[in-house]
Amino acid sequence: MISVITGASSGIGAAAAAGLSRAGHRVVLVGRDGRRLKEVAGALPGPKGEVLTCDFTSLEDVRSLASQVRDRYERVGVLVNNAGVMSPKRRTTSDGHELMVQVNHLAPFVLTRTLAEHVDRIVTTSSRAGRTGKLDVTDLSRERRRWNGWLQYGDTKQANALFTVALAARGLAATCFHPGVIRTGFASDALLMRLMLVVPGYAKPPEYGARRLTYLATHEDGLRHAGRYFDGERPAEVPATMSDPDLAERLWQASAAAADDTRASTS
Repeated sequence: MISVITGASSGIGAAAAAGLSRAGHRVVLVGRDGRRLKEVAGALPGPKGEVLTCDFTSLEDVRSLASQVRDRYERVGVLVNNAGVMSPKRRTTSDGHELMVQVNHLAPFVLTRTLAEHVDRIVTTSSRAGRTGKLDVTDLSRERRRWNGWLQYGDTKQANALFTVALAARGLAATCFHPGVIRTGFASDALLMRLMLVVPGYAKPPEYGARRLTYLATHEDGLRHAGRYFDGERPAEVPATMSDPDLAERLWQASAAAADDTRASTS
């Protein structure tokens, strides 16, 4: 079975790649740093891993990744949308979108939408931070609302859960999950994350979050509970802001418009 994992050069992605490889999956590792990806691929305990580089700050690069995956692999058993970023400072990509909404939502939206008919199941790394999201589908980049890095991050994690709902509505076996607070380099320049990391026992090792990802990628629950958000090994109740099908559909349409507008402006 082919499993494609984004954000696989370190942290949860690298640990999940090892877990899936151990389970016999042929893992395709995706990230920006080819050297680090090759190191992870070379250390996998099971079938030989493969590497594809992609920069999620470029939607054209994401489209190229999707084309490579379709050309190389007849079928993808699992697509794992794990790449993510948190920035306390507002940053804009070359496509004109706020950094977090592009990397955390629009890029996986483009990749998944393009590969949807080619994939058996989809797992997306979301977060409990999605519960704080105040997503406005007409203002995904927070250009007209108060800017705060954690508010925007919450919006993007809310978007991950709603995207999962929209995928399930289209007949796809999609789930998302909260990985826990993980001790990695993620959000290392954010004060709140630094504070959480110094609390004894609070932050978990990457393998902790990876086990949750691997569970949804291999267990029947990853097929049986399409559209659901998991916390641990069970579906969790979430607010309507993360589960409402009408909001999920409006987000889908807004995301498609944002991605297609980007493509038109660069063609």
